[in-house]
Amino acid sequence: MSTSTTTAPTATTPPVSQVDGVPSGQQPSPAPIIEVRGLRKTYRRVVALDAIELAIPPASVGLLGANGAGKTTLIRTLLGLAKPDQGSASVVGFDTQTQGVKVREYVGYMPEADALPMGTTAADFVGHMAEMSGLPARAARQRAADVLYQVGLGEERYRLIKGFSTGMRQRVKLAQSIVHDPRLVFLDEPTAGMDPQGREEMLELVERIYRGLGIAVVFSSHILEDIERVCDYVVIIDGGRVVTAQPLGDLGTEHGEVIVRVEGDVAAFERILKQQGYPLQRGRVDGSTDDLVVHIDDDGGYDVIRDAAVAAGVALRSLRSRSRSLEDLYLRNVGEGSLEEVRGGNS
Repeated sequence: MSTSTTTAPTATTPPVSQVDGVPSGQQPSPAPIIEVRGLRKTYRRVVALDAIELAIPPASVGLLGANGAGKTTLIRTLLGLAKPDQGSASVVGFDTQTQGVKVREYVGYMPEADALPMGTTAADFVGHMAEMSGLPARAARQRAADVLYQVGLGEERYRLIKGFSTGMRQRVKLAQSIVHDPRLVFLDEPTAGMDPQGREEMLELVERIYRGLGIAVVFSSHILEDIERVCDYVVIIDGGRVVTAQPLGDLGTEHGEVIVRVEGDVAAFERILKQQGYPLQRGRVDGSTDDLVVHIDDDGGYDVIRDAAVAAGVALRSLRSRSRSLEDLYLRNVGEGSLEEVRGGNS
């Protein structure tokens, strides 16, 4: 594999023992790579963004919401391509309204729309985009070849784009978004229209961009599974409003819910627990009817579950607190209205 002509700048804090004299383990959180203050955007009577407030760290960030929630409008506004009615924002330290060109110098963008020049080869198109970013012609061609190789199009780079599959075109769009070594890249529905294998390969590429190249990512999607797969921070947007923004690692456990699996007379076990005043449900975990979700108020509930298993003569195979999932977070903040849309792989 050929070596890139430039080195991707790393947006995260370097892993050294001290940073600016602060001992490791006591370092402050990295400065936000995106800051949004009271952002509002309307299209006639439709409110696309409603008083958005955000401070996003340099990370692999999932921007999650149903189709029409405002994700693309937010991205276009952060790129300086759409002017807000109110509020302000800065991306990689530059004001999006007054320094839009500077923002785009340090930021990459993979749009959802398939707006590629069909009569051009992948090498020529990505090389042209590298030149537009300021690289000399020769360096731009080399950089384009390197990036196309990284996204899996090394052998096909001299083919016309019109002969590419949907997955290959998505890879071309991804290549042009990172060809100039940005600090941050916006990926708008990068798995749209892809088959399961192509989707998995695209997710692997997104992971490589952040963890391998050190480029911060904002991954916009309406698919929960994709966000969980590649992101460590999530912003959920609904109806033009940010309903939550937090690290995925902070989901914790669901208070008062215990997952129980028993072997034997499950009906007797259920009956005894209900008599003790402990409501439960079947099949809420991974769709399995072998799992029971028992709602308890305190640690004493574990003793009740144990005693019920003994009384029913069943073997207690597993007992664990239920971990919160991104689906739980979405349900709690948005509700069930668009849950089926964000659950599935339909793009």
